[in-house]
Amino acid sequence: KIDCMKKLLFALVAVALFSCKEESKVEEAVAKIPVEFKVERFDQIFYQSKPEDLQKIKAQYPFFFPEGNPDSVWVNKLKQPLLKELYKEVQMKYPTLGPIESDMEKMFAYVQYYFPKYKTPRVITLISEVDTEAKAFYVDTLALVSLDCYLGKDHRFYVDFPEYKKAELEENQILPNLVSTFCYGKIAPPTDRTLLSAMIYYGKELYVKDKLIPFYSDAVKIGYTETQLQFCQANEYYMWSNLVENKLLFDSNPKNELRFIKPAPFSKFYLEIDNQTPGRVGQWLGWQIVRSYMENNDDVTLEQLLAMDAKTIFDNSKYKPKKQ
Repeated sequence: KIDCMKKLLFALVAVALFSCKEESKVEEAVAKIPVEFKVERFDQIFYQSKPEDLQKIKAQYPFFFPEGNPDSVWVNKLKQPLLKELYKEVQMKYPTLGPIESDMEKMFAYVQYYFPKYKTPRVITLISEVDTEAKAFYVDTLALVSLDCYLGKDHRFYVDFPEYKKAELEENQILPNLVSTFCYGKIAPPTDRTLLSAMIYYGKELYVKDKLIPFYSDAVKIGYTETQLQFCQANEYYMWSNLVENKLLFDSNPKNELRFIKPAPFSKFYLEIDNQTPGRVGQWLGWQIVRSYMENNDDVTLEQLLAMDAKTIFDNSKYKPKKQ
């Protein structure tokens, strides 16, 4: 029995050493990738301008000025007291973007390592009048960040937002949000409406965050508090068992997405513990399945993973959470 234990321990140590070696190889390669960009502070350029500067700004940033709007619309924005106040708050919170900029630099290097055809984008910050549906975008050659959507969950401008949405308005969510939008069109859409397909779709997105922002904690990648993350880790076996026992994984009822995938104050197992659960636990479980698949199939590239169907991933993941 002791011999068996020794062999098992040796195997585990070998796997850990191999993955550390792989990680340091990636880090070395990423460190050599040149990344040059300068954050363009459109928020400052626009709100510090005078009406006579407008034509010049429009020529420089045409995509912020949809046709059909007279110049008076933009001039009025410069005079509006509420927007002036919003601008002032953004400048107080983000006089510079030092730490965020250096995190972006690292992220863009990882992007070029895993997706070589994507060069460093043009990065522009703006104020979107707290449009939380358009907080951050990273598409092809352009990355946009609405700084007024990241003033911190306790900011007075967000007082009417539900608690679970406020967590998304923290500075540390800028990069995870950029990665989520970078994933648009890169992850194969689910081929059916089952809960498992949705779980693995979001699991892939979170796995992309593992690769592009490995210097962020798991809690930050998924937008949880450390307590919420610890809850998931401690209850992984029970949450998974509940989905299996209730035959929910291959069920196509759209209500399941509302219960376990979509943003919500908590997930709905219809049990006493519901109030302790974070929302979106289906995404978190999908993430663990994808991680398990990649650990057990180390010849699969990131791009191959993103194109693969959920059932293939699940069937070959060897995913089996342990009872704590």
